Amino acid sequence: MRKILGLAVLAMAWVPNVWAQQVPVTSYRLENGMDVVVIEDHRAPIVTHMVWYRVGAADEPVGKSGIAHFLEHLMFKGTEAVPDGIFSEVIEANGGEDNAFTSQDYTAYYQQVAADRLPLMMEMEADRMRGLILDDAAMLTERDVVLEERALRTDSDPGSLFSEQRNAAQFLNHPYGTPIIGWPDEVDALTLQDALDFYALFYAPNNAILVVAGDVEPADVFALAKQYYGPVVPSDGIGKRVRPQEPPQRAERRIIFRDPRVATPYVMRTYLAPNRQPGAQAQAAALTLLADVLGGGGITSLLGQRLQIEEEIALASGAFYSGLSYDPDTFGMYVVPTPEVSLEEAETRLDATLEYLLENGVDPDRLARSKATLLADETYAMDSQMGLTRRYGAALTSGLTVEDVQAWPDILQAVTEDDILAAARDLLNIRQSVTGYLKGEEEASQ
Repeated sequence: MRKILGLAVLAMAWVPNVWAQQVPVTSYRLENGMDVVVIEDHRAPIVTHMVWYRVGAADEPVGKSGIAHFLEHLMFKGTEAVPDGIFSEVIEANGGEDNAFTSQDYTAYYQQVAADRLPLMMEMEADRMRGLILDDAAMLTERDVVLEERALRTDSDPGSLFSEQRNAAQFLNHPYGTPIIGWPDEVDALTLQDALDFYALFYAPNNAILVVAGDVEPADVFALAKQYYGPVVPSDGIGKRVRPQEPPQRAERRIIFRDPRVATPYVMRTYLAPNRQPGAQAQAAALTLLADVLGGGGITSLLGQRLQIEEEIALASGAFYSGLSYDPDTFGMYVVPTPEVSLEEAETRLDATLEYLLENGVDPDRLARSKATLLADETYAMDSQMGLTRRYGAALTSGLTVEDVQAWPDILQAVTEDDILAAARDLLNIRQSVTGYLKGEEEASQ
């Protein structure tokens, strides 16, 4: 194990400072308020074109859960210039691919094509930004598709249902407690007018970020953006994103989710955690490293070493945190115990490991390995146009800047053991946690 950790430290020392040689990133704002970001990548004559809207599930009107994701589906229903069903066919005919996705904080649409097809992508995407045509038939068909998707991905999966219930327990007031795909009854009640109102308000250039990565020159992209997106009329309803926030949590919360389909029970603990802030990412960087030290890398992590190797009471364990969100989200950890170990005992051993960390600090080799791993992850992401566009798009729609994205790797490398322990002490308060047990058929009868 020490040999592996030593090699990781050596690898970190060997990796060149790629972040001192950033890929060129240029930004610009159109007169109608649309932000344009260009990431140069001249290794192949390919371009990734993405439009990110600063609206996600957490921005939905109360009682209309799922409408952000629903509208993502409806965006492929067509316009006067590009009829229903034609959008993706045109891209495929030009040798490209396209898709879209929705999160709590954003909705994004992308196409990846040959670089000389970029004007066509801009023309089509700008067209559906304000020119979408919807009717009751299209709306009802796609609403059924969304409900079927929920049935397949959530209702048929105990782990997804468990996650949904934990999030609802975690967020008493903030909309992060509502699932992205929506509550079934509310999705079923969505109307054509709901979709049209949401679209008219949020799908506008002054609520969007265009990110283009590939074999392009910034001046050319800006000229095309002015040509195709410049004439699109902005929305007069866009203001500062203000959401209900969580009140102080004064008591620990616990849930038990029983489902006879569960074959492998586990315990999961989450805490409300701060997110990355513009110009102030140090605390989030410390939490990122805390998660990796605690539960990253499987058995090489602290949880893995103690619970899986030394005590042999767990089949798997881990920790997770992503500070890339518009509002504070969660830091979590889990333990999947061996069959003869109860969830209660697994939780006790989890707490003992957290106490061990606070009392004994972070092993220097393990911290070096975590930094090397995170640096490698950031470096590998630079090899992918999609990785680059997603890094910048997700950050910018979460309130960060281009400069914050570029500074992040160096901020991670500057984190010290004291920073991690301070972040852990602020975070690990049982009265500010949600602990969930996922139990299977045998436990369900108890």
